[in-house]
Amino acid sequence: MTTAESVERDEPAAPDGKRATSDPPPDEDPAEGPADGPAEDDASPLGRMAWIAAPLSIYLATRIVQFWVLEWMLPPGSLMRDKLLAWDASWFVRVAQEGYPTSYQYGPNGELLGSTLAFFPGYPLMIRAVAAVTGLEHGTAAIALAWIFGGVVAVLLCALATRLWDRRVALALVTLVCVQPMSVVFTMAYSEPMFLALVLASLLAVHKDRWLLGGLFGFLAGLTRPTGAALALALIVAAVLHVRNGSLGRRRWLAVVGAGVACLGAPSYLFWVGRRLDDWPAWFKVQSAGWGTTTDYGVMVFTFVRDSFRAGDGWVQMSVALILVAAVALALLSVVMMFRGEIWPPLVVYGLVALALVVGQAGYYHSKPRLLVPVLLTLVPPAIALGRAKPRTAAAALVAFGLFGLWYGAHMIMVWRYAI
Repeated sequence: MTTAESVERDEPAAPDGKRATSDPPPDEDPAEGPADGPAEDDASPLGRMAWIAAPLSIYLATRIVQFWVLEWMLPPGSLMRDKLLAWDASWFVRVAQEGYPTSYQYGPNGELLGSTLAFFPGYPLMIRAVAAVTGLEHGTAAIALAWIFGGVVAVLLCALATRLWDRRVALALVTLVCVQPMSVVFTMAYSEPMFLALVLASLLAVHKDRWLLGGLFGFLAGLTRPTGAALALALIVAAVLHVRNGSLGRRRWLAVVGAGVACLGAPSYLFWVGRRLDDWPAWFKVQSAGWGTTTDYGVMVFTFVRDSFRAGDGWVQMSVALILVAAVALALLSVVMMFRGEIWPPLVVYGLVALALVVGQAGYYHSKPRLLVPVLLTLVPPAIALGRAKPRTAAAALVAFGLFGLWYGAHMIMVWRYAI
C-alpha cells in the first residue's frame, strides 16, 4: 500500500460523504456558516440562476401583491405614478433634474426653509445617470431604479443570511423584509432600496474577507443616506474582530483600510454641503428647518409612545407606537442572541446604531416606520424562529404578517394625508 493510499483510507469522511479536509474551502469559515451560493458542483450560470430564483420570486410576488393593493386603494381621480413619486421621491427627482442650490433658501418672512441639500446624492446621481443613458424621464428612472435595487436587496440578503444561518432562515428573512409594514418604499422612488442594497453588499463582502470591496460599498452607502454612519461603525467592529482573531500582515491592513474608507462616505457629503454654503453645520440646519429633525436622544419618541398609550385616539398613532416598542424589544433580544453566538456582531452593531438614529431623533412620528426599513436587525429574531418552525406554521405566519404589512404601507401612502 502506498503512502498516498494509506492517507486516503485513514482520512475520515465528512457527514455528506465528501472527504474531510483540515482546511476550509475559499471564502468560507466553518464557524461562520455555509457558503453563500450554490454548491460547487452546480456553480454554472444555470445553477446560480436557479439559486437566486427563490429570493427574486419572493420579491416579485410581494411587489405584485403590493401593487395590486395600491391599485385597489387608489383614490378616484389619482394617478399611481403620482403616488409613487410623492414626498421624498419628488425631492430626489428634483435633485436629479436641477442639482443642489448654492445658498440657503428662505421663506417670505425670512424663515429658513428645507431644501434639496437635505437629501444625500447617491440615489439622485443614479437617477440622473440612468435618465441620461436610457432617455427615460427622471421620475420613471427613479421608480425603475427603486424596483431594481429592491430585487438586488432580496438576492444579497439571502446570500448573507445563508452564510450566517441557513437557507430557510434566509428565505424567511427575505420575506419579512419584503412585507414589513413600510416595505411599500421598495415600490416607491425612495432611496431605501439602493441604500439597503449597498449595506448588504458591504456586509457580505466583509464576511467573505473582501475588505476593500466592502469599504467601497460602505462609502457609497454613506453617500446615499446618513444611516451609512451605522454601517461604517459595523465595519470598524468587523475589522477589530478580524485583527483580534489573529490576522496578520496584508490581510490586517486591508481590514483597517476597508473600514476607514467606509467611514468617509457620510462625512464627505456633510463636508461638501458645509463648504458649498460656507457654514459647516449647514446640512443639520437645513434638515431641522425643513423636517424638524434634530437629535434629542429619544425624548420625542419616548414622549410620543407614552402619550399614545395613555391617551392616543388614532389607529395610525397607536400602530406607530407599537411598531417602535416592538423594534426596541427585538433589538434588545438580538443583543442577547449575539452573546449566545447566534447573530454576527457587526450586523448587531449596524442595526443598533441605525435604530438609535431613528429613535434618538425628533421628527414626524409617522415617518418612523419607514425609517426602520433599513435597520434589518429587528427582523432577525423572528426570521430565525420562523426558519426553525414547521413549514406550515412558518408559511401561515409569513402570509398573515405579509398581508397586514402590504396593506399597512398602501394605507400610509393612499389614505394617510401626511408625508411618510
